Formats: sequence, C-alpha cells, structure tokens
Amino acid sequence: MHFEDVAIPSNHVPGPIPATIAYPPGYDTNRAEPYPLLIQLHGGGQSNVWLRDVAPYLETAMARGQIPPMVSVMPSAGRSFYMNFRDGSANWEDFLLNELLPWMHSNTHIATDRTGTFVSGISMGGMGALRLAFKHPDRFAAVAVLEAAIEPALAFHDIKQRDRYWRSDALFEEIYGKPVDTDWWAANNPATIAATEPGRLTGLEIYFEAGDHDLFFLHHGAEFLHRILYDAGVAHEYRLVRGADHLGPSLEPRFIDAFGFLGRVASPPDWANAEVAMVRQMMDSVKLQAGYPANPVDPARPRQR
Repeated sequence: MHFEDVAIPSNHVPGPIPATIAYPPGYDTNRAEPYPLLIQLHGGGQSNVWLRDVAPYLETAMARGQIPPMVSVMPSAGRSFYMNFRDGSANWEDFLLNELLPWMHSNTHIATDRTGTFVSGISMGGMGALRLAFKHPDRFAAVAVLEAAIEPALAFHDIKQRDRYWRSDALFEEIYGKPVDTDWWAANNPATIAATEPGRLTGLEIYFEAGDHDLFFLHHGAEFLHRILYDAGVAHEYRLVRGADHLGPSLEPRFIDAFGFLGRVASPPDWANAEVAMVRQMMDSVKLQAGYPANPVDPARPRQR
C-alpha cells in the first residue's frame, strides 16, 4: 500500500483537517470500476497518522482475498467523538459527510454510491462510526467497529460511573453542553437510536465487537447494544472476544476479522449450497406443522422471532 497525507478544507470545524489516505496495491486511476471507500476513525489520543499502523491489517485481508482492494482514509479529529458539538463550535459529523466525503469523491478514484462506501473505527472512532452509520444509513453500506466507546444506557442519567470513569465531565460538557443536554446525548447515542428507530437500520450491515477484558469496560456497552439490536430484530454480527483487552496483540486478528466482514458485504458469499437447501427443505414441513413460517433465509430481512 502507499500513503498520501492531505489537508481537507473545512467550514464545519477548525481546519484544514489533516487526513491520511491509504491506496491499495496496484491502485489505478484508470480502472473501469471505482474502488470502494473505507472511512476509518481513530480512537482517542490518536490522529490521522495511525492509519499507517492499521493499514497492514487491511492489506493482509486484501492479500487473503477477504476484502476487495479499496481506498481508505483517516481524518484527524482529536477527542471530538466525531460529534456535532451542542454549542455549534465544531461540527464533526457535518465535516465527515459534507466535506471529507465530497473531497474524496473529487480527488480519488472511488465509488460515490452508498453500496461502495463503508465506515469503521476503534474505541472513540467506533462510537463515531456507529453513530454516523445509524444516523445516516442511506450513506453507508456497512459499519464495522472494534471496542466502541459506547455506554450501556438509553438515557444519560442511567450511565454508571464504572462505565464513564475514563471520560471527564469537562469532555461531556464540551460536546453535549453545560449542563449536558440529555436530549442531545440521546439523539446521538447509537443504542438509543437503535431502540427508538430500529426500522431505519434495515439494510445497513452492522458488525461490532469488544474484548471481555477491556480496561475501559467497553464490553458492557457492546453487550448492551447487542441486546437492543437482537430484541428489535435488527440483523447484525457481534463478537465478545475472550481474553482480549482494549489494546495489545489481540487487535491484529480482530481488525482482520472486521475487515473480513466488510469483504462479505462487498462480495456476499454463497453459503446456501446444495446441502443447506436439502436440510432446509427437509425441515420446512416440521416448521409448518409447528406453526413457524418456513421462509427462505434472507440476510436483508430482520431476524424472525
């Protein structure tokens, strides 16, 4: 892969914003089919240059055939959580959608439609990626995140200290207002969005995970979101990684698994072979006798309950 460091002009946040672009091996601006785009959002304390640390995992997934060649970009966003701040002083969500994306469309050979646009992130960036995709599922085909910094709550006042000890009151107030605007928090909380408007997520491919030894207890938020989505019948893939922490060597295979999920979205595998068809046909009559519908499996349809 090769990299390019750029500066994205912005009217939504204090700019220009540094960003790093990773191009796949053999990147060809004359290729008939534009490359898919993966927006990657870094975690707190990182910056755009962290893409150079993550790109080898993406390249490994490409080399294994788990994901097609794609262009990736990572903007530098400080500790913004990729939010539109309540006081309007910085609008990172607007920057990503209305400035970063158009800039990439104009300056790189990438797909401009939803089906070729993906978003991922880790920790703070995982929170940002989930929020961005949940609020704008018309812009992204899929979201895949690691150890997203989400709280296990639907309302701000229900957050336990255990799940926010690492995030200061000052940071909450900088983003959500002082005092915190609890409605603004809820409108931007992925779990609350999923609980109140699950139908908007139909068609969005969702992957998230966390290590069960996460030092920030982010597996609590991941498990909470999983239950919200599962109970609402929203299709998703969720993994609780045994023994994994928030950092360390477990991240490499976890990143590759997440990228592999995006690859399955980009090029859906045909897992319904003759054996599957035979067994399903055999069981259809049993299902019907039990009063359960014997419908073909459709990954785009919400899970039957």
